[in-house]
Amino acid sequence: MPKATYIYWQKRLDREDPDKELEEKMLEIRKDNKDYGYRRMQAELRNQGHIVNKKKVQRIMQKLGLQVTSFTRKSRKYSSYKGKIAKK
Repeated sequence: MPKATYIYWQKRLDREDPDKELEEKMLEIRKDNKDYGYRRMQAELRNQGHIVNKKKVQRIMQKLGLQVTSFTRKSRKYSSYKGKIAKK
């Protein structure tokens, strides 16, 4: 490993997390609302006065393990049936 890379990461590990306050706020929101995904989470943060990019909200939610699993698409077999289509 190059020396410059080693020193870069060493300095990076020593600094504190700039998103610490935001993470705590997201955990607070999550306690009250278990089914909030990143979109609702971002909307709630905006309501509380924190302007945050959606990608940042997604990234932090993945880091903290807050991804919602209750809204997944279910796979089902294809059916071409569209109901009764006939003249009345």
